[in-house]
Amino acid sequence: MINRYPTKQIKVGNVLIGGDAPISVQSMTYTKTSDVEATVEQIRKLHFAGADIVRVAVPHIEDANALKEIKKQVDLPIVADIHFHYKLALTAAEVVDCIRINPGNIGDKKRVQEVVKACQNRNIPIRIGVNCGSLEKEFEDKYGQTAKGMVASADYNIKYLEDLGFTDIKISLKASDVQRTVEAYRTLRPMNNYPFHLGVTEAGTQFHSTIKSSIALGSLLLDGIGDTLRVSMTGELEEEIKVGKAILKDLGISKEGLNIISCPTCGRIEADLVSAVAEIEKRTAHIRTPLDVSVMGCVVNAIGEAKAADVAIAFGKGSGLVMKKGEIIAKLSGEALINKFVEEVEFEAKRKI
Repeated sequence: MINRYPTKQIKVGNVLIGGDAPISVQSMTYTKTSDVEATVEQIRKLHFAGADIVRVAVPHIEDANALKEIKKQVDLPIVADIHFHYKLALTAAEVVDCIRINPGNIGDKKRVQEVVKACQNRNIPIRIGVNCGSLEKEFEDKYGQTAKGMVASADYNIKYLEDLGFTDIKISLKASDVQRTVEAYRTLRPMNNYPFHLGVTEAGTQFHSTIKSSIALGSLLLDGIGDTLRVSMTGELEEEIKVGKAILKDLGISKEGLNIISCPTCGRIEADLVSAVAEIEKRTAHIRTPLDVSVMGCVVNAIGEAKAADVAIAFGKGSGLVMKKGEIIAKLSGEALINKFVEEVEFEAKRKI
């Protein structure tokens, strides 16, 4: 069991963050927010993919003005991402569910005070988003672009908001590499009890982002650190959600969906296991019931794995077996073998609802 660090609970729209709330998965649109139709379409795609919260960029007044209409058309809570222009935060705060500011570029204290007041008026939280590449000058001059600099910036800005009587806060500390990201979160965690949003920023392509995010986010989540997360990826947003959900599932934090156990390719395989697993993944992608299913390329591995699996398939030369909790229920060949396996998986999923 993973013991999560006890954190204050806040609310972003209808999504609880921190405390005993489930860890939420977020993403961010890449449309121009002023393009209402395109942004709404992208948010709906993210919703369908399983996102819990979405962030939108608000670099111009046209983007801020579009938020009201966007909110009317979508169900996901919206976080407005603000850089440099604090007045955009004031406009956005009238509509959205959370404001994200980067203290390193929002401006002087008076501007931050106005943003805080606007959020207090609507009872919405602020995410303090510290990025290693855009620290305030005083912290970068003293610490450089380091985890220490990120922690110092976050701690300073947390206390500043607290001095203004504002405590509906969540925090992110993002660098573009695993080590600085993990060090920053681990260092800051004992210093306050606010919920943390996890992520490696500018993590690269789908391949590199998946690896970096799995290492960094996985390490932190195993430590009990993290209340929301985003897998930042140069690619399709639905893939961000897919990887984020997979990280939570493979850590045992989320129990939703199938845990597909499949053996590596080796000389004992008697079938096209790669194609078979791909087909099974596609045909069972809709299932949300937690089940352990095993897809084995030979009987050597299947004997052990099938004992624990809710449903298992073991390919042999010319035919194969379908098993449930180690008991053989069918011996078939060709497409009938996979059809029977999928049928039994769907039966077990419905039975356990």
